[in-house]
Amino acid sequence: MAGMTKSAVVSALAEKTGMSKKDVGGFMDAVVEMAYKEVKKSGVFVLPGLGKLVKVHRAARMGRNPATGASIQIPAKTVVKFRVAKAAKEAVL
Repeated sequence: MAGMTKSAVVSALAEKTGMSKKDVGGFMDAVVEMAYKEVKKSGVFVLPGLGKLVKVHRAARMGRNPATGASIQIPAKTVVKFRVAKAAKEAVL
């Protein structure tokens, strides 16, 4: 299942807003950069009406190697998750 590519999103937004593709691409890059910095700093970045990026600590756990069946220790780590906004869920479902 393929979604819209970055160039398709940029083209669609440029057409809707009347901005140039270069300006829209620059704006998108700035939002992504800002999201990464904010999640790293405070742990949360919110896009109102869409959702939020949240930094979550994942505890160490036991796993299993599917090829050999041997138990392995998976170390703790920090991951980023996307939580969809209620409005987005209602709009899609």
